[in-house]
Amino acid sequence: MSRTIFFEVEILDSKTKEQLCFIDKVEPHSSVGDIKSLFHKSYPKWYPARQALRLDPRKALRNDDLLQNLPVGTSAILYFRDLGPQLGWTMVFLAEYIGPLLIYLLFYFRVPYVYNHKYTLTSSSHQVVNLASACHSFHYIKRLFETIFVHRFSNGTMPLRAIVRNCAYYWGFAAWLAYYINHPLYTPPSYGKTQVKYALIIFVFCEAGNFSIHWSLNSFKCEGTKCRRYPNPSKNPFTWLFFFVSCPNYTYEVGAWVGLSIMTQCVPVALFTFVGFIQMTIWAKGKHKTYTREFNDYPNLRMPILPLIL
Repeated sequence: MSRTIFFEVEILDSKTKEQLCFIDKVEPHSSVGDIKSLFHKSYPKWYPARQALRLDPRKALRNDDLLQNLPVGTSAILYFRDLGPQLGWTMVFLAEYIGPLLIYLLFYFRVPYVYNHKYTLTSSSHQVVNLASACHSFHYIKRLFETIFVHRFSNGTMPLRAIVRNCAYYWGFAAWLAYYINHPLYTPPSYGKTQVKYALIIFVFCEAGNFSIHWSLNSFKCEGTKCRRYPNPSKNPFTWLFFFVSCPNYTYEVGAWVGLSIMTQCVPVALFTFVGFIQMTIWAKGKHKTYTREFNDYPNLRMPILPLIL
C-alpha cells in the first residue's frame, strides 16, 4: 500500500523575500488556487483574487496549476505579490457602460452649465441628434443587458486601478463626442437624410450581428478548464461571419461605430471608432493566435477581425 507524500509550501514576499507563511502537509494534487485559499486563512485581507503566486519573482502561476506538476521538490518556495483591490468582471462592465449612457444623456438634455444658459433644457432642431442619442443609448443598454443576462464570466477579476483607467476612457470619450453632437451649433451630415438613413442601416445591422455573436458564444459549451472545440457558424445568418473571422463580435462592434460616425459626421466619434478598432484588433489577434495554436484543424481562411484582410 503506497504512502501519500505530502508537500511543504513556504510563501515569501516577492520584494523583501521575508517569509509570510509556511504550510505543511499539502496534498500533491492541490492546485495553486487551493494554496491561495490556505494562504488567505492566515492573511484575510489578501483574498485569493488579490494574490499572485510565482515560482520566482518573474514567472506567474495559474490557479489550475497542480503542485505535483511544478518543477519543485516536496518543499516548494512560492513568491507572493499583492495585486491590490479587485472587482469581478460583471461589476467592471457595469461600471464601464453605465457611465457613457448617463453622461451622454446629460449633454443630450442640455442640463444647466453644459452649454450657454439660453440653451438649457432645450432640444435640438436636428432629427439626426435625436437619432444619434437613441442609437448611443441603445448600444450601451444592450451592453448592460448582455453583461447581466448573456455573458458568462470566469472567476477572474480586474485591479481597481485598471477599472479607473477603463472608465476614464469610456466616460471621457462619451462626454467628448456627446458635447459636439448635442452642441447648439452642431452641423448635420453633408448628404442629409440619405446619409443618415444608410448609416442607420449599418448601425442596426451591426448591432444585431454583435448581439447574435454574443448569444452564440453564450450557447457555446466547453468541458473542463479548456475548450475542446472552437466557435462555428450556426443557422443564424449573422454568425456566418465566423467563416471568415475569429472574432466577429469585434467586427460587428466596429461596424456599429462606423455607422454612428457616418450618421453624425462627427470627428470625436470617428476617433473613438478608430481607437476602439486598434484595441479590438489586438484582442482579436490574441484570440486568433490561441485558436490556431490549440486546434490543428482551425480554418485557414479565418482572419482575426476583418475578412480576408486583417
